[in-house]
Amino acid sequence: MGTGAELTPAGADRVQPQSTPQAVAEDRQYIYCITDSEEEKTLGPVGIGDRDDPVQMVCYRDIAAVVSPSPLEKYSISREHTMAHQHVMETVMGEHTVLPVRFGTVAKSRNGVGVRERIRAEVLEQRYEELKGLLLEMKDKTELGLKALWIQMDKIFQEIVEESGQIKRLKERIAAGHESLGHGDRLALGEMVKEALDAKRIKEETAILSVLKGAYVEHRRNKIMGDRMITNSAFLVETDRTGAFDELVNWLSQTSEGRMHLKYVGPVPPCNFVELVIALEGER
Repeated sequence: MGTGAELTPAGADRVQPQSTPQAVAEDRQYIYCITDSEEEKTLGPVGIGDRDDPVQMVCYRDIAAVVSPSPLEKYSISREHTMAHQHVMETVMGEHTVLPVRFGTVAKSRNGVGVRERIRAEVLEQRYEELKGLLLEMKDKTELGLKALWIQMDKIFQEIVEESGQIKRLKERIAAGHESLGHGDRLALGEMVKEALDAKRIKEETAILSVLKGAYVEHRRNKIMGDRMITNSAFLVETDRTGAFDELVNWLSQTSEGRMHLKYVGPVPPCNFVELVIALEGER
């Protein structure tokens, strides 16, 4: 007897089998993305949670939610978890349009209604027109990411000094130990250099974007990290224009003359342009 429960006479209280972790997880589904499919495909044992759970599609008409059994109710933003989430979306991208769902989205069964039926009714059916519209908007488009970083910051700071007479004079006076200068002047110099660096960054980012203009549909600026970074950009590009975009990035790299380093990634799911928030009734 697999559960280990003893047989009891008819009419007596029976020992109830304990729920297994797998059974509990089947009660929860992790949602990766929404896609354009009317076939409930299985994508293989690549589900989040390091248990090799199968990833499957739950369909309503011609759209689908991509899901897998979830061993957890909440997920930490770890490299392991975010990479699993990304990998599933990239797998779907091979054949379908993808609408990314916010990382960590878990749906559960409720009041006797199975979790997949809830996803079908409360997400796909209720939001069908919205989701269908977004799928058509994202169809045949992909995201490409580009970061540009200055290579030698000492040269950039020297350019700032040479380009601003005010900065140059104040820097020279501080270096000479002029008696009339104090701590406040050093702070002022730092602020002036920071403002000049920001202005230089904007100017060089604008030059980069002007080269790429016409090769993308939409552009998003992400957070700049550190003094070296010129741009941290995401581009929504028509699939048949990715080759032309590649050529422009290559031209930028070749003509930067060792001034900047480019980090170019993609195609990836369009997470900077679509992030669906899904919360079923009772979980909002």
